[in-house]
Amino acid sequence: MLEASRSRRPLVTALVLVALLVVLAAAPATAITNGRLDGNGHPHVGLMIAKSANGNVLWRCSGTLMSPTVFMTAGHCTEAPAARAEVWFAAGPIPLGTGFNPQTRACAANATGYPCVGEVSGVAHVHPAYNPNLFFYRDLGVVVLNTPVERSTYGRLPALNSLDRLKPGKRSSFTAVGYGLQRSSPSPLAFLTKAERTRMVSNPHLLQINTPGFTGDFSLLLSNNAKTGGTCFGDSGGPNFLGSSNVVAGVTSFGLNPTCAGTGGVFRVDRSWSLNWLATFGITP
Repeated sequence: MLEASRSRRPLVTALVLVALLVVLAAAPATAITNGRLDGNGHPHVGLMIAKSANGNVLWRCSGTLMSPTVFMTAGHCTEAPAARAEVWFAAGPIPLGTGFNPQTRACAANATGYPCVGEVSGVAHVHPAYNPNLFFYRDLGVVVLNTPVERSTYGRLPALNSLDRLKPGKRSSFTAVGYGLQRSSPSPLAFLTKAERTRMVSNPHLLQINTPGFTGDFSLLLSNNAKTGGTCFGDSGGPNFLGSSNVVAGVTSFGLNPTCAGTGGVFRVDRSWSLNWLATFGITP
């Protein structure tokens, strides 16, 4: 399972879906579970550390390079007080640097490496309709990098509403990629420094889509078990590629229990509210 690394927010209990109100215990996802080493399989997938305006380390997530300067991730990875981000693209394990104080989350002026100084840095942006109290509803963010990162392949966006054709079952498979723990972390702060920081991959399949009162029209529910693997804390924002392609169907968004077992929630990016906003950064299907 993928695990997204950021501090765990309190469980969300109220979810409004179109005209329906349901009770859902959802929390941001953090790492790949039951996966395998990715190696150089997805060099356009990276690890990010969000920082506040004063440079303090906030949380950790994964994401996808969609162009040389646009890194797509989850909205709860770039929400306030995040102002900028440090990003790494090495397969890992990414070594710890120096100059980080885990008690204050501050980086010294001469800090080096993870989690203070990335391979590249950038400015964090969150979807304009993002709501931290209903984070999964418009859970999309980007980091605009200060320095271009050249790759032979970048992530691609799906066509408008193209995921509607998918049917639950093993034939609708995905490739989930991200950095993070292989199990749930006992401490959000410890996760910043003790996780493997290695890019992992798994192949979950579709369980639910367009389900009134649960996934709604904005998310997917994927398998998350020992056979298929899945996502967990530290993998938030990481891509869920459609099949074996480089088309990002959605970003890892939430889990339904603290052990990251059973299912994983993905915010889909084929809807107009995602595509129209991403187009303002020059990213189109």
